[in-house]
Amino acid sequence: MLIAHSEWHSQTLYNHSQATTFLDSYLTRRHLFLCILLPFALGYYLSYLARVVNAVLAPDLVAELALDPQALGLMTASYFFAFAAAQLPLGILLDRYSPAKIEATLLLVAAAGALLFSLGKSEWDLIIGRGLIGLGVSACLMAAFKTFTIWFKPEKLPLLNGVILAAGGLGAITATAPVQAALTLTDWRGVFMMLAGLMVVSSITIFILVPVQPNEKQAKETLSAQMQGLRSIFKDRFFWMIAPLTMLSQSSFIAIQSLWAGPWLQDIGKLERSAMADTLLLTASAMVAGFLVMGTLAERLARIGLPAILLSAGGMLVFQLIQLVIILGPTEQSLSLIWLAFGFFGTTGIIQYAVLSQHYPRHLAGRVNTAMNLLVFVCIFLLQYTIGIIIDLWPEVSPGHYLGIAYQAAFGFVLLLQATAFIWFVWAYWQRNTTQKTA
Repeated sequence: MLIAHSEWHSQTLYNHSQATTFLDSYLTRRHLFLCILLPFALGYYLSYLARVVNAVLAPDLVAELALDPQALGLMTASYFFAFAAAQLPLGILLDRYSPAKIEATLLLVAAAGALLFSLGKSEWDLIIGRGLIGLGVSACLMAAFKTFTIWFKPEKLPLLNGVILAAGGLGAITATAPVQAALTLTDWRGVFMMLAGLMVVSSITIFILVPVQPNEKQAKETLSAQMQGLRSIFKDRFFWMIAPLTMLSQSSFIAIQSLWAGPWLQDIGKLERSAMADTLLLTASAMVAGFLVMGTLAERLARIGLPAILLSAGGMLVFQLIQLVIILGPTEQSLSLIWLAFGFFGTTGIIQYAVLSQHYPRHLAGRVNTAMNLLVFVCIFLLQYTIGIIIDLWPEVSPGHYLGIAYQAAFGFVLLLQATAFIWFVWAYWQRNTTQKTA
């Protein structure tokens, strides 16, 4: 009887221990979600909102400041130029200091830029303000990616990256019909004033909630060693196998979605402004779904041996076919569907960030992601501005509206670049696999 009681007591203690371990594990996961994912998600939400809001506000900006397509493209693209310029120093900082503190500080710069934009009286006021916004939000995604590599297992990165990117998608959704609705209560200046206030709130939230990162095993690198690590990335064939296609696919998606999709829907799709905003809302909603589905799919397919790199490449090929349909001219009935597909498959290139994080050592995570981001955002700046230049080669149909051939030429140029990069990826991937098999 005593033995039975002892065994029962031992079993009870064991069950209690298991329950306590499970509870602690649950609470830990919940704590990490609340204190890491949510603050970074808010920052990236605002980053993407600021990135694409000009697609809806463009008519107001053009009307008030008399901007031509080239000036509108330059003003909107200044965000991406400043964003890109920050990436290499940002990568070094993220691998050396707290990503949360870096992002929290930079968000205050973004808030100042949004305030300047809201008060701007000239084209250059808006260019400088938008540039400051781009600089200020330059860490929103990369700081999250770097933090994830510190706190979570490598196999979880595609899913976690997908979640944070979905938050950006919610920002893109907010920048469409909700912003259009907000314009009935305020003007574009009021929208940027509110954005400035939210960026200050986001900065404070990140600074307070995100926990101090655990000490990593390796000693802190010297600046010289960090620069050497950066050079090793840019010299690596694996990086250049991935970079051109990812860079052009992501930059084409963002350059069109964040500005030129709106004018296209009005000039070619013949949509009224409210219908245009609704279609952009569908595109942004599809983008959210794409980030979540592709991140989850990449993680699950990797378990059965299908590399995420191939899933991403296949998705980028589909994305190119969708752009071809847009260039050729979708029917009125398929208009919403094709822009829905544009939003969903435009996300597939982002999977390559997780591929890079998994391929390189953890201490290089900040630098490899920002190196990729540098290329993407330089390319966004160039493409967004170039699209405006190409469209401006044709005469206006009416003030602020352009011919279909102008959009076909501009979007066709962008697609040609992506198709060339896809051919390069296929050849480089085949070469890499052949070399590994014969080694």
